[in-house]
Amino acid sequence: MAGNSFGTLFRFTTWGESHGPAIGVVVDGVPPRLSLTEPDIQQWLDKRKPGQSRYTTQRQEEDLVRILSGVFDGVTTGTPIQLMIENSDQRPRDYRNIADRFRPGHADYTYWKKYGVRDYRGGGRASARETASRVAAGAIARKILGPGVRIRGALVQIGPHPIDRSAWDWRAIEDNPFWCPDAAMALRWADYLDTVRKAGSSAGAVIEIVASGVPPGLGEPVYDKLDGDLARALMTINAVKGVEIGSGFSAAVLKGEDNADEMRMDGDKVVFLSNNAGGILGGISTGQDIVARFAVKPTSSILNPLRTVDVDGNEVEIATHGRHDPCVGIRAVPVGEAMVACVLADHLLRHRALTGGI
Repeated sequence: MAGNSFGTLFRFTTWGESHGPAIGVVVDGVPPRLSLTEPDIQQWLDKRKPGQSRYTTQRQEEDLVRILSGVFDGVTTGTPIQLMIENSDQRPRDYRNIADRFRPGHADYTYWKKYGVRDYRGGGRASARETASRVAAGAIARKILGPGVRIRGALVQIGPHPIDRSAWDWRAIEDNPFWCPDAAMALRWADYLDTVRKAGSSAGAVIEIVASGVPPGLGEPVYDKLDGDLARALMTINAVKGVEIGSGFSAAVLKGEDNADEMRMDGDKVVFLSNNAGGILGGISTGQDIVARFAVKPTSSILNPLRTVDVDGNEVEIATHGRHDPCVGIRAVPVGEAMVACVLADHLLRHRALTGGI
């Protein structure tokens, strides 16, 4: 199967299935002599792991990471780093009733048409379980970026309910199970998702990722633009159906003078008076915050019966039992952060190789 690797100089390959014995990732291109231990990676995996609230799947996985190669005496060696996360709470029996039926909105049908076989145990490689490997890779990417680059994510909409941006408080995301920067909206989301979950349904979401401290100059015109690579990275996350940078689609309704990020001088430094570009111009970082948003569709595995077909072409109904996220967007926040970190680390290494700078 092609398409399991991502990146140019900082490059990772994920492996494993949702209900197989383990999942993991091989990360290549990491410079030598970087401090790296399992706790450095574990802290980010703990933010993504399932079963932390009633609003996520109740699958109980500790997501404990093991470093198998590429690290010696607590520092990277410059060789490929292999990480493994064992699956300890596998329940393939939960999926036997859909072994020959395709979940509408899921990759079941397309995997079957492409390969002639599919892993019905949670979706195999199409499962959100795969994203734990990305988060592990992202932890290493953050090491390359260093403490000067800060990447934070927040949930800004669940279903039809967006946050009040005037109430944005980064501190609030630590005080609710939704990564929500609007404390009042977090309470409303709780009631909304309780209703959705009890109805056997699911909801979509919008996640915003902000990267601060990114130096200007990252990105490669014309086909390896930084915003293009970020969009591709975020679109590879399971269930993502749309990505925007900066003002995104709302820029289409602005006039030129409103959309333009005007500039002034602060001493010998150029400053921007707004950030509709999302920190990227011409595919190259400006030094402002990089801002990206992505939309996640409602979880496909739901209890409500839906019309579908089976492998023999019969028209049937399907209801998916087992443990599923009523809103997969909640656990997509640390995944989005990880993918942004991986893209920025890759472009930082590419910029150094090209210019010797930063």
